[in-house]
Amino acid sequence: MRRWFALFIIGISIATELGAQPIEAVNLRCNYRINPLGIDESQPILTWEIKSESKNVLQSAYRIIVSDDPSLIAKGVGNIWDSKKVSTNPQGQVYYEGSPLQSAKKYYWRVMIWDKNGRSSSYSKTAYWQMGLLDKNDWDNAHWIAYDILPDSNIFLPLVHGNGKKEWGKRPNVLPLFRKTITIKKTVKSATAFICGLGQFEMYVNGNKTGDHFLDPGWTQYSKHAQYVTFDVTNQIRKGENAIGVWLGNGFYYIPGERYRKMTGAYGYPKLIAKFFIEYADGSSEAIVTDSTWKTSASPIYFSSIYGGEDYDANLEQPKWNEANFKDTSWKNAVETDGPSMLHAQLSEPLKVFEQFTPVSRRQLKQHVWVFDLGQNFSGIPSITVSGRKGDTVRIIPAELLNDDGSVNQKGSGGLHVYTYVLKGDGQEQWQPRFTYYGFRYLQVENAVPDGITLKEGAPLIKDIRGMHIRNAAPLISHFSCSNELFNKTHALILWAIKSNMVSVYTDCPHREKLGWLEQTHLMGSSVQYNFDIAALNRKVIRDMMYAQYPDGKIPEIAPEYTRFTPPFDESPEWGSAAVILPWYHYLWFGDKKTLAEAYDMMKKYVAYLQNKSSDHILSHGLGDWFDIGPNRPGVAQLTPQGITATAIYYYDITILEKTATLLGKVADATRYRNLAAEVKVAFNKKFFNQTTKQYATGSQTANAMALYMGLVEERYQQDVLHNLITDIEQRGFALTAGDIGYRYVLRVLEKYGRNDVIYRMNNRSDVPGYGYQITHGATALTESWQAYPFVSNNHFMLGHLMEWLYSGLCGIRQVEGSVAFRTIEIRPQPVGDIKEAKAHYRSIQGIIAVAWKKDKERFSLEVSIPSNTTATIFFPEEYKKKPVKVGSGEYKFIVSAKKRLRG
Repeated sequence: MRRWFALFIIGISIATELGAQPIEAVNLRCNYRINPLGIDESQPILTWEIKSESKNVLQSAYRIIVSDDPSLIAKGVGNIWDSKKVSTNPQGQVYYEGSPLQSAKKYYWRVMIWDKNGRSSSYSKTAYWQMGLLDKNDWDNAHWIAYDILPDSNIFLPLVHGNGKKEWGKRPNVLPLFRKTITIKKTVKSATAFICGLGQFEMYVNGNKTGDHFLDPGWTQYSKHAQYVTFDVTNQIRKGENAIGVWLGNGFYYIPGERYRKMTGAYGYPKLIAKFFIEYADGSSEAIVTDSTWKTSASPIYFSSIYGGEDYDANLEQPKWNEANFKDTSWKNAVETDGPSMLHAQLSEPLKVFEQFTPVSRRQLKQHVWVFDLGQNFSGIPSITVSGRKGDTVRIIPAELLNDDGSVNQKGSGGLHVYTYVLKGDGQEQWQPRFTYYGFRYLQVENAVPDGITLKEGAPLIKDIRGMHIRNAAPLISHFSCSNELFNKTHALILWAIKSNMVSVYTDCPHREKLGWLEQTHLMGSSVQYNFDIAALNRKVIRDMMYAQYPDGKIPEIAPEYTRFTPPFDESPEWGSAAVILPWYHYLWFGDKKTLAEAYDMMKKYVAYLQNKSSDHILSHGLGDWFDIGPNRPGVAQLTPQGITATAIYYYDITILEKTATLLGKVADATRYRNLAAEVKVAFNKKFFNQTTKQYATGSQTANAMALYMGLVEERYQQDVLHNLITDIEQRGFALTAGDIGYRYVLRVLEKYGRNDVIYRMNNRSDVPGYGYQITHGATALTESWQAYPFVSNNHFMLGHLMEWLYSGLCGIRQVEGSVAFRTIEIRPQPVGDIKEAKAHYRSIQGIIAVAWKKDKERFSLEVSIPSNTTATIFFPEEYKKKPVKVGSGEYKFIVSAKKRLRG
């Protein structure tokens, strides 16, 4: 039977090869984005996928052509770059090597590929990218402009943690509107806007908002740099009179001294810089830039805070302020000012509005006070449509939780955060905040009633109310489901925390802090990567860390570092090590050697900083295994000494640096780090390992798991330490204790050593703190504490490590150790417990990897899809005692019976 099966497969492969289907390069991306605007690198990264109906497809060569003329590229002519035929197997990660690229110019490109038999594809469909502004001079003397200039004495930097000093007062400010009229006399070929408005902006051309972005630009360390956003406005510009309008918000650039604020301070008042580059059909061009000729006025937003909410008075609106025929004689001229010294094109996807939630229930608390339940905890803003009298004022208070009396509870999420809308009394009025957001499930609406409720007082009527979810627009690239409903709910629980905290940084929570806590980038990185295409966002976060690094090499726990926390919240090795681990993981996921090389100096400086902080190679400072489960209220590690986690991750950093140095050809560095790692390993084991008990330090789950994962355990003791880890879990009734730092490594080690049954038993339950416990207690997004405490965040990013296992363990989608960019895949599904079937797909940079398995008493069936230009080894559950099968790209189905028979 086995011989027949082998011949059957070989026959299919030969037939497939002989009748080979065409191959095609698809999903062309520049700097990991499809048709991006605003590329300010001289050598963009070009990648693509390979589409083919054939099996065992491998690329043997490629040819890229680039043109600045769409008619030439359509003819297959690359007048800017023709790579000619390049013999290489990996597709993508090609660095542009053509003629020097020019600022603001659009370039078109196509790819031709050859398979392993030398057969070529036709050229791909045309893709493009548009350049940003490569040099400061390319801004054509554009100036930063503002409504007013904040006196130097009122600039508070770094931002102050907390409410600031009482004498600073409320510090109200004007959120301004800007406008500029321009006359177009020629036929427009193309028009591009390059714009940065701080803290946030919205842009309009002839009365219509440009794009669908939210909270542009992504936040950065404004004392060093800011991001500009590029828009194609060709279709918005017309012959004759045109108006450009820009609305500014505070963001993190200016935080007023009112309501709740995690931080207080100011870089300055909101400001704007922009260049509009117009190319005409006759070959000429024109640049319109920001300067003192622009006009400015106060907007209807009379309060806005990234932490405290937003207030809007519709009676202050100036209809058609962003249209050409508006009379702006009462507006004043903008003032020219200073801004961040460096401007970079926005690297990652923008924030956008995604799901919209309508109430699943409502409850009246008292007269004119109603609470609406949207059914899901998420990051976003409310949207309301009301009708009422001029001057009626509606307040909306969002929250994750409710008090016992049914009112909203902001105790764990930061309050007061509130939205206020003052009606103009003109029929139905729709409004939503522009420059802030929050994490919430419930909306408490005051001084209004749902439509259909009749009251003598005539309160405003709520015609419609909903929640608008906002997040980074990185594409969703996966799906997961299984026969275990608790695991499906756990997947959704974690996914909502990911979506709610994936903005222009990886935040911890979407309300109380909104800060980029760095440990999440590497501990949750794989969990996020299995769900979203985060390559572009990773590059932005890596840049944030490079700008946050201190001269002595220190990496703070947050980046951008808006405020300087006091120890132990200022610097902790488990957090700062993101500067080493994230660039390496990013390379492993995407093959991005360029970004790794750019980060190398940062990585070296940080490890040197840790080396200087160590004593006999041991580090013992920081937060340790944050929010583990111990006898006390969660916070700093309780069960694991800080030296364990800090030193283990320091050792891990060194091993990564050795690999990176080797990859980059830095032989002396590699040797130095190899020797340093050996010294740290000896010191770690001398300090923490008990040879009698075969335990590390306290023998906590985190201590033993991290020692195993980082490769610190000598081979002769590995099984003993693993046994102790599992014994601790068993003796606690399969309850977890590890926290933010340790739990990922507990899962990674158990999966590596084939103890997925233990992972299942730890997480397939609701009676002890964990995912099921949170769900049972009403959570719809992952909470900050395993115990789902109401006094902390209930939409938090940091504990979602099981997401990675659902894809890599339960469904078995992973890459072979040593593989890069999923070129060599391993399919190793793990049917555990009562799970009878599971399926998942993940779109790697090579293409879609899909797995679906089912199990019954008689057999195990497995369906697998492997993308072109990769190979895979498929493993079967141990109880079937079937040897692994090696395959190339294609779709496969296997059925393994309990009688050790294999059919395909």
